[in-house]
Amino acid sequence: MISPDSSDFGRTRYDCAISQSGGISEGAARQQIMNMIGGIPIGRPGQPEEVAELVAFLASDRAASIHGADYIIDGGTMPTA
Repeated sequence: MISPDSSDFGRTRYDCAISQSGGISEGAARQQIMNMIGGIPIGRPGQPEEVAELVAFLASDRAASIHGADYIIDGGTMPTA
């Protein structure tokens, strides 16, 4: 299973809702969301290409013996230990 964060796929419903209700720009709304979750250790949201690279690897023959794993792609936001 692949568990991506809210990777930077462009505008999200959260960005739009916060910007509309708060009268701020979508960029400021995105920063407000980052502040609420405590930031991202790598300093930026994940990119769609990063998720796609994991999908391609897991679908390849090189990952044939990988089963039952959950891959969290969140830049270190969610503690795993």
